[in-house]
Amino acid sequence: MGARFPAVEPYNSGMLEVGDGHRVYWESCGNPNGKPAIFLHGGPGSGSTPGQRRFFDPDAYRVILFDQRGSGRSLPLADEPNVDLRTNTTRHLIEDIESLRRFHGVESWTILGMSWGTTLGLAYAQVHPRRVNALVLALVTTTSRREVDWLTHDVGRIFPREWDRFASAIPDALGQLPLVDAYAALLFDADPQVREHAAREWCAWEDAHVSLTPGHRPNPRFEDPQFRLRFARLVTHYWRNAAFLEENQLLRDAQLLNGVPGVLIHGLYDVSSPLETAWQLSQRWKTSQLHVLEDAGHGGGDSLLAIIGDALAGFAAD
Repeated sequence: MGARFPAVEPYNSGMLEVGDGHRVYWESCGNPNGKPAIFLHGGPGSGSTPGQRRFFDPDAYRVILFDQRGSGRSLPLADEPNVDLRTNTTRHLIEDIESLRRFHGVESWTILGMSWGTTLGLAYAQVHPRRVNALVLALVTTTSRREVDWLTHDVGRIFPREWDRFASAIPDALGQLPLVDAYAALLFDADPQVREHAAREWCAWEDAHVSLTPGHRPNPRFEDPQFRLRFARLVTHYWRNAAFLEENQLLRDAQLLNGVPGVLIHGLYDVSSPLETAWQLSQRWKTSQLHVLEDAGHGGGDSLLAIIGDALAGFAAD
């Protein structure tokens, strides 16, 4: 299954009131009588895209895709001038997933999460293991402080020119702060030009550290100023707070998932999220299998699509 499924359109969609003034966009695709599944997008803040529907066999799965708070078509968006992110945390997103599950009458479902979506998927499953019948997690991260420090500082040893540009965008007045905190402050500066420059430089760094995937091309979504600001605000918000989790919480509590089948998929060239995290998770989560892709970085590749497809096909047959 090296290729994804043909493009499909949702057979239903809507906005769900989830509290705190948030309305979450959702859509249902595939077979209304199929096996329930949910897709957790990356970012934080990237929103779902039509191409992500194609990971799932439309005959086998009834899949829910949604835009996490502040992103995509959900409201309010994180790029709005006076947006308040205090009600946008991992706990709130877990509650939103539960609200979607109840709204759609789902008893339990299969989760596909990618990048940040793996952090969210692990956090949700550890709180609600009975609501999860399988997990497929690709480009694995737990958003720990150690991982954030690596992404915003240490990986600059591999990309020194790009990191120097990234760090040089911080003014002297904020130079005493960790880079992620300094960027978070700039992204809410009263001057729109300051906000725009910070968002552009943050996204340029994002493109740099994922570039080891063979055939990598810059993310075209970063050409949109509103998307850049929305994405950068939400990433820095979650990263500076280490996903609002205790340090190493998701690894520490991985044994809570024993009995839940899982497939972990990670690229050997993934310097954004080194393989160590996926390996440690696989050692603690005894009912998971780790697949290491020898031709992929954080952007994945053809082998990633094949293993995701095989994993979902296997779980659909269970």
